[in-house]
Amino acid sequence: MKIVLTSVLVDDQAKALQFYTEILGFIPNTDIPMGDYRWLTVVPRDDPNGVELVLEPDAHPAAKRYKAALMEDGIPITSFEVTDIHGEHDRLRGLGVTFTQPPVDMGPVTTAVFDDTCGNLIQIAQPTGGR
Repeated sequence: MKIVLTSVLVDDQAKALQFYTEILGFIPNTDIPMGDYRWLTVVPRDDPNGVELVLEPDAHPAAKRYKAALMEDGIPITSFEVTDIHGEHDRLRGLGVTFTQPPVDMGPVTTAVFDDTCGNLIQIAQPTGGR
């Protein structure tokens, strides 16, 4: 069994597509109109056949409550691995991204957390030792 796609709940798919591609550097993969919404996925630029990230509408009331609770508690909805967390932190800050946690050494990993502008906190992480 392997993960082929995962979702991030977003409040605006067009805004999310812009942020996840132009700021984070993912590339568009699938974009299929589905009524009021779209089946919209992005993939890592360096792994176009890798795991797809679905930019899923948060239209369901439970999704909105879930996202609000995570945001209020400062809990990231997902985590992306990076190879240079300090460089990525600086790059993203230079593009106007708001961080709620700068890079922090947590032993086997260094993490930072930012607001994705679509109602989520996202963690970036760089492994610092063996896994």
